[in-house]
Amino acid sequence: MLFVDHGIFRVIYNNLHALPGGLYRCSQPSPGQIRKYQRRHGIKTIVNLRGADDTRRYALEAQACAELGIKLIDFKGILSRSAPEVDAVLRAQAMFDQIEYPALIHCKSGADRAGFASALYRIFRRNEPVSQAKQELSWRYGHLRKSKTGILDFFFERSQADGAESPEEFLAWLTEHYEREALKQDFHAQGWADVLVDRILRRE
Repeated sequence: MLFVDHGIFRVIYNNLHALPGGLYRCSQPSPGQIRKYQRRHGIKTIVNLRGADDTRRYALEAQACAELGIKLIDFKGILSRSAPEVDAVLRAQAMFDQIEYPALIHCKSGADRAGFASALYRIFRRNEPVSQAKQELSWRYGHLRKSKTGILDFFFERSQADGAESPEEFLAWLTEHYEREALKQDFHAQGWADVLVDRILRRE
């Protein structure tokens, strides 16, 4: 966890931020951080956007949650470098309606997938406009829109350009007008940003 998964950096800074309504977002937490967050914030659910796998990192997280009585949800489908899939967005909507709060949501770095999911939470759960919700994708969380991960920003911007600003309009746009392949073709990243995100920061 500390070296293979770059957890040594997250010991120093876990990118933890609170959203209204009892949701917290962060990077991959260690067992010690999970215990601390439950003690401080009363965490009842953890949503793991990296999904279940056979790594020691996942085994440690699952063990810590089991010992503390925290519900661990392994949610796959939110992508950091490709256009969002409709099914993944709708499943996220349902998940936010079903989980018990306070809840913690995380990916590896807490910048891209966690940011996108947090924006969806604000839209679907908090009934916020897209313009406000998409601020969860920001450099202050480590998100770099000039890299391939900027396609997540582009997704929300395309919905706004098509006139979908409110949660109701956004949902209708997503299910009736969103064209995933067209979005992928229209988006272009900048090479220097990809070098930083992929080779230096080694994001997932």
